[in-house]
Amino acid sequence: MNRPMKRPREDQDEESVWDVKRVHNEDFMRWGVDETIAFLQREGLEEWEQVFREHKISGHGLLCITEVHLEKMGISPLGSRLKVLHCLQKLWQISNDDMKVFNDPIHGHIEMHPLLVRIIDTPQFQRLRHIKQLGGAYLVFPGASHNRFEHSIGVGYLAGCLVQALNERQPELLITRQDTLCVQIAGLCHDLGHGPFSHMFDSMFIPKVQPGEKWKHEMASVQMFDHLVKVNDLEKVMEQHGLTLPDDLIFIKEQIAGPLDASILDTTQWPYKGRPKEKSFLYEVVANKRNGIDVDKWDYFARDCYHLGIQNNFDYHRFLKFARVCEVRGKKHICTRDKEVGNLYDMFHTRNCLHRRAYQHRVGNIIETMITEAFIKADPHIKIQGSSGKIFTISSAINDMEAYTQLTDHIFEQILHSSTPELADARAILNNIVCRRLYKCVGQTTPETHVDVSQEKQLDWAKEVANCKPSGVDENLMPEDFVVSVIQMDYGMKEKNPINNVHFYCKKDPSKAIKIRKNQVSKLLPERFAEQLIRVYFKKTDDRSLEAARKCFVQWCMDKNFNKPQDGDIVAPELTPLKKNWQTNERDDEDSEIDDDDKDEYTDITDKTPKKTGRNVKVSLFQA
Repeated sequence: MNRPMKRPREDQDEESVWDVKRVHNEDFMRWGVDETIAFLQREGLEEWEQVFREHKISGHGLLCITEVHLEKMGISPLGSRLKVLHCLQKLWQISNDDMKVFNDPIHGHIEMHPLLVRIIDTPQFQRLRHIKQLGGAYLVFPGASHNRFEHSIGVGYLAGCLVQALNERQPELLITRQDTLCVQIAGLCHDLGHGPFSHMFDSMFIPKVQPGEKWKHEMASVQMFDHLVKVNDLEKVMEQHGLTLPDDLIFIKEQIAGPLDASILDTTQWPYKGRPKEKSFLYEVVANKRNGIDVDKWDYFARDCYHLGIQNNFDYHRFLKFARVCEVRGKKHICTRDKEVGNLYDMFHTRNCLHRRAYQHRVGNIIETMITEAFIKADPHIKIQGSSGKIFTISSAINDMEAYTQLTDHIFEQILHSSTPELADARAILNNIVCRRLYKCVGQTTPETHVDVSQEKQLDWAKEVANCKPSGVDENLMPEDFVVSVIQMDYGMKEKNPINNVHFYCKKDPSKAIKIRKNQVSKLLPERFAEQLIRVYFKKTDDRSLEAARKCFVQWCMDKNFNKPQDGDIVAPELTPLKKNWQTNERDDEDSEIDDDDKDEYTDITDKTPKKTGRNVKVSLFQA
């Protein structure tokens, strides 16, 4: 959305406007001490010019200066330091750094700082153009063709929006230009470590080829960020734009992956090194480990819904209007108004709906399962050249960022169009996907209580399903024909309610943080915040085998005491009545609880003519 340019205030005289233009046309980073003093004089800060002269503050120093520096220089009280910082912020805003404009379908025309553009214009970041945001879902939803590239730009933009909103609402937070840039860079680079087909790579492929390996894309994002900075010689550029190294690099990586020193997590020490506890709220912008409310979700909610054709019920603009920082037990957290608690429940409900309708779509999961199998078969035979000429496979490329830079979704086409005999099995699987000869989902169920499921457990379950042959089934079904998939559905914090970790404030006292429990909000909110879905896929596609596999699945659910599959009465009507708690009374609650106000909407089924009421006449469905 285009925004009109800001006009000078009416009380601004011509001389000050001319000064702004003059500073804009000059590059203040080239100022010497005399030019810096001249700027202070123009801004009415003559009382501090001697201090700046004694410390030999030049234009480049102005870019890096913080409230802590001003305090060490002897500028007091706090109000004076804030006044100086305010003037410096105006200087930064009118510097001649050329902002680049991106036309984004979600956020409109957005401006990006030159340092962010330098990061975007690297091969490591451009790689994200070739990694689908929703992995295999694109092969189900025709519109889901967007990539990690545009999502990352959107997160970097929203990170700046949130920090800027907090800075304007609470200048006492002393958010510096460095802070803002670092948070934006973290948002921009938080997904650098994604592999082919996004989450399929780190949640399905890597666990199967490297069992026990606790590798996540956040770890790779940190490694890829280090690689990006090093090979593109960006440290000098970062320093030119006012970042302090290595502290700001540490801060950026901590926002992406959390504390870099895991040993501190079990202590009472402040676990982060990039920023002190006074700025703890900055760690809640890009990847909020406390409650999951962060700009990463805001962008993918809006972007994924747009491309999937699903309604997005959460408006981040409203959160920006009410976000502020409050102190809780010595730490500062991002809070929102008490009246917004319902909207936050809606936000997590939206997340859950996206998982049910798109991210965990049955056919999408089947396709990703097949791609994973193809990649596993192809893994030893794909050669990727990394650093020092060393050769890596698909799975080992995660250990070398130069090799990993070359690993994108294109590996699918590389295998599909290969001609080597070693890739024949993998090629056949991918060819089946292209021709839509997909595995079939024979059923879905849910356990009553949480079940810990490992790779070995899923293989054991596949054997159990194959062996659960009810009477009348004589098909020869093999364990390798079945694939068992266990999907975790939650609000982002496993069994916990994430809203319990959110702090709110009231209009009467915005500085005091409070918590709002579920029973204070509504009686209609969920009682549980997590469940497991157990799906079983079958590789054969002939009707007789499929019918047998479905009956075996129903029998297996009975034996395991899982919930009855939704289509259980259809695929195995001779089995489901055998389990007592699966029996359904067809007349349960049928029309027994019609509200008095709605009774006149229905027609007496013994009467062939609709009853006339003061409302619109409706004919009962039972008359049909």
